[in-house]
Amino acid sequence: MIKLLKSFEKKEWLLAVICFLLVVFQVALELKMPDYMSEITVLVQTEGSEMKDILINGGYMLLCALGSLVMAVISGYIASKISANFSMKIRKKIFDKVECMAMQEVKQFSTSSLITRTTNDVTQIEMLIAMGLQLLIKAPITAIWAITKILNKGWQWSLITGVAVMVLLSVVAILMVIVLPRFKVVQKLIDRVNGITRENLTGIRVVRAFNAEKYQEEKFEKTNDELTNLQLFNQKKFAVMQPVMYLVMYGLTLAIYFMGAYLIKDAMMVEKLSLFGDMVVFSSYAMQVIMSFLMLAMIFMMIPRAGVSANRINEVLDTEISIKDGHLKENKTNEIGTVEFRNVSFKYPDADEYLLENISFKAERGDTVAFIGSTGSGKSTLINLVPRFYDATEGEVLIDGVNVKEYSEEFLHNKIGYVPQKAVMFDGTVKSNVGYGDNGKGEISEEKIKQAIEVAQGKDFVEKMENQYDSHMASGGTNVSGGQKQRLAIARAIAKDPEIYIFDDSFSALDYKTDAILRKKLKEYTKDATSLIVAQRIGTIMNSDKIIVLDEGKVVGAGTHKELLKNCEVYKQIALSQLSKEELENE
Repeated sequence: MIKLLKSFEKKEWLLAVICFLLVVFQVALELKMPDYMSEITVLVQTEGSEMKDILINGGYMLLCALGSLVMAVISGYIASKISANFSMKIRKKIFDKVECMAMQEVKQFSTSSLITRTTNDVTQIEMLIAMGLQLLIKAPITAIWAITKILNKGWQWSLITGVAVMVLLSVVAILMVIVLPRFKVVQKLIDRVNGITRENLTGIRVVRAFNAEKYQEEKFEKTNDELTNLQLFNQKKFAVMQPVMYLVMYGLTLAIYFMGAYLIKDAMMVEKLSLFGDMVVFSSYAMQVIMSFLMLAMIFMMIPRAGVSANRINEVLDTEISIKDGHLKENKTNEIGTVEFRNVSFKYPDADEYLLENISFKAERGDTVAFIGSTGSGKSTLINLVPRFYDATEGEVLIDGVNVKEYSEEFLHNKIGYVPQKAVMFDGTVKSNVGYGDNGKGEISEEKIKQAIEVAQGKDFVEKMENQYDSHMASGGTNVSGGQKQRLAIARAIAKDPEIYIFDDSFSALDYKTDAILRKKLKEYTKDATSLIVAQRIGTIMNSDKIIVLDEGKVVGAGTHKELLKNCEVYKQIALSQLSKEELENE
């Protein structure tokens, strides 16, 4: 928590000091009111008192109440502003941190957990700051100030008040022991509920296709019931606080008046009036003391939950980034568009075996290099080493003759046009999705966007949409088909006009005719760029300048389509599983 509070700037600390002073003034005004009440009580009981004096004291009480209200409103506004600014900064820090994470760091936290940490956990701390800046300051000041005012009013009343405070604190302590260990479990269950909800929404088509609605309902209901029951348990225990608070407060008032009656009965006539006034004042101050300890109890019950949230946030912020940003922002060699793997091996941090072993090849500018192999052979992992989604465990990956680790990530990514295995669309328009991001050359023109869509064979369906290039695109591209989404993703890479294109099985949703036309147009348009293609279809890659065949993470063949048919059994088996012998010979 303290580590997060270091995010406060001088402006926030200044506002916190102002809030502190306002709360002190508020407490002073509130504690002044019982004194005026005592004065009024004495005036009422004293013969010859004038109404004017009573009204003056009553007016002072009203002014104190009004002043206290104004101070409370201003301090509340300042506290809310400080807490809102704090949550904004922390959320930005978490978001920026996640943006910098490599894939292996992201996998340490589930997506749903990162969402919960950015929203719910930050809200817990925001609430603590907003309330703490008022109650955490107000409660101890009120308690200490009120106690000093009643210490000389009678030891009997002080003893009764002390017993009441001990009863209240004992109940709070018992509740904290019972409830606090469950706060961490609550946050984890919120993660799970978010995870199941997200899973259900993203996989809604599969759920419906397999009539699995009931299964998903039961899965969600189980976790939701667990969270609900835990929250109900916590709230039921907290519900004890209110009746205990009222019981202690009203019991204390009754005890003070009961003791006061005995003291007044046994006192001399001269002391009776003074004792009666002291009893009224003591009763008011005793209520202030009880309320102060209750406010402190509320804050102390919020602190552990906020502490759990702070730890979860710090887990994200303290995560060490495995992929360090390089410093190069310009090419230091004469090479352009070359991609080279030198004895590259890779394994995931938590894996025992290598997924890729001793991979070596070089793609020159203008080459099209394709990768094919069985599922799990490491094709996608291999090309993900180029944009540094992962770093090679051994060996070097070079672009333009320079190790990718030496480039700044921004400069490196501006060299690359990446089309992922699963096409990703963002909420916006067709135009904003194709012209997405920064290519290091300024804003992508509308003409360039239209040209890219035309090359990607998307012009026909885009121009049939209601607003054409300004048509709305739903998040995830749910309002277009898989093939249309894939063509727009390809257009996005084309519009960037990069040195190197990476296509990670990016033609799988296209029919053979569209695939063939698109590849022909793409070859013409990207003749001066290097293309790396992962594909499952032989037809997609057979005209590539070089085909690299992977099997269990190793290169088992490299060459052209015809060469591999002759000398690579793995490639030949893949080819024959898709095309007949006659079709291969004709090709």
